[in-house]
Amino acid sequence: MTQLEDGAEAEEPSSMCDLFGGDLTKLPQEDDDGACEYKLKLCNPTPERFTHLVTQLHFRLREGQGECLYEIGVTDDGIVCGLSTEELELSLATLDRMAVEADAETCLVRKRTGCDDPTLTAAEVLVRKRVVDQALLDVRVAVAGNVDSGKSTLIGVLSTGINDNGRGLARASVFKHKHELDNGRTSSISQEIIGFDGSGEIVNNGSAHSARSLDWREITSQSSKLITFIDLAGHERYLKTAVFGMTGHLPDYAMIIVGANMGVTRMTKEHLGIALALRLPVIVVVTKIDICPDEVRQQTMKQINKILKSSAARKFPCVISSESDVLDCSKQLQTSARVVPIFSCSNVNGEGLGLLRSFLNLLPARVHWEEQAAAPTEFFIDETFFVTGVGTVVAGTLMAGTCHANQTLMLGPDGNGKFISTTVKTIQAKRNNVECVYAGQSASFGLKKVKRNQIRKGMVMVDPSLNPEAVWEFEAEVLVLQHPTTITANYQPVIHCITIRQAARIVRLNEHEVLRTGDRANVRFRFMYRPEYLKIGARLVFREGRTKGIGKIRAVFPGTE
Repeated sequence: MTQLEDGAEAEEPSSMCDLFGGDLTKLPQEDDDGACEYKLKLCNPTPERFTHLVTQLHFRLREGQGECLYEIGVTDDGIVCGLSTEELELSLATLDRMAVEADAETCLVRKRTGCDDPTLTAAEVLVRKRVVDQALLDVRVAVAGNVDSGKSTLIGVLSTGINDNGRGLARASVFKHKHELDNGRTSSISQEIIGFDGSGEIVNNGSAHSARSLDWREITSQSSKLITFIDLAGHERYLKTAVFGMTGHLPDYAMIIVGANMGVTRMTKEHLGIALALRLPVIVVVTKIDICPDEVRQQTMKQINKILKSSAARKFPCVISSESDVLDCSKQLQTSARVVPIFSCSNVNGEGLGLLRSFLNLLPARVHWEEQAAAPTEFFIDETFFVTGVGTVVAGTLMAGTCHANQTLMLGPDGNGKFISTTVKTIQAKRNNVECVYAGQSASFGLKKVKRNQIRKGMVMVDPSLNPEAVWEFEAEVLVLQHPTTITANYQPVIHCITIRQAARIVRLNEHEVLRTGDRANVRFRFMYRPEYLKIGARLVFREGRTKGIGKIRAVFPGTE
């Protein structure tokens, strides 16, 4: 996507000690906001003090959208002092009582010695809300990378708990189409989920059942946190599908898969560049380490480090080699997207998968949807179906408000920019029949009296109070990431903006006569084939061949034909 190799030397990726300046006994000063709370001790609090502590816990849980981390034995300045065994047990018991009052569960994730007295111990405890309908935390991860790097296989192994046999057993559960099973390559966008309970255990495999014994309904009912994997195609011919998955499915993170034996390929750089353009935090997973010689694997790690440290990416790569690294890196991701954890694993023998699972359990939510919950309903359509006995079904993401069964919404725009009224008959979320969905959730709606050929990807369903209007022309502030020559008026790239995917013509360059790589300008675009529903502030990606750029919508012009 950009010149990702420039300006970096091929050094080994850094460790977490480097990230913390070599001192893991001193944490950053406590932030009054956020999902992390420092407590020196919680021994036998008075009733008034206990009530205050529970109120504080409720606040931290809201900040973390249902989960937070408590540092016990740590001062507000971040000094890891530690506690005696008796004080630590009393403090953990108090935290357990607080969690019960907040309808949450606790999970001890790490103990470490105090900075001055090695006989004292500090503890880090994950507190997670029990599942309560809309409170179920769902973190979306787009899985991208070059073809044959092991994306679908990794998702299959993580979601089933069964290692691959080296011949494609694990990926069979992820593929949607027969031709994908036949050739072993993803050509569409599919989703899989793994669920974690309040104590951090994966619930997908059940107890004494087979790996596929639990369906999505059972997984969601037993989970307090979901990780939704969005499996993207890796082949170059399906690049537009991969871009649509990263924009239209609104992932929280991008997981870039790199085959240790093939190294960083051009398509790996393309997918990484798209993730960087969309400002998605990046996770790198190096697969196939069981069949890769050490020297080749080390060369791959150096390639990854060089690209991430380049002037175009400006990331801080960090190799994850222990449970302590997992916890430290997940905490850093709560405040900074510059840290890029790098995992090495094998889908056949299972090496390194335990650390990746632990990291996913601690992966913080990135988008706070509470602010959008009270807004009028806005639902962006990314797929359409016809289901026998149900009729026309649309799938997508609820960007604002709530939606319940029998609610009337405006569907559009059609090719003429018109919106029609429709009623939501039924709703499914994570393959469960539900009565209502909330901002930030993916869902499928069964619609009344609407034919499938009336609907396309990129359309929306919105509350009538918004008086939606379609636009032919819009203005965006753009940055050209890569172009071989110059861009002038009448240039026609493909615009990707949330679920919209359509060619648009540049009508006017406001400040420049031409644009070259690295230029930033306000540009007026006009859609080529039909008007679309756009929101000011939405991020976009435009592409045409090797040309790539990003932008942000600054103005829309309804009714312009």
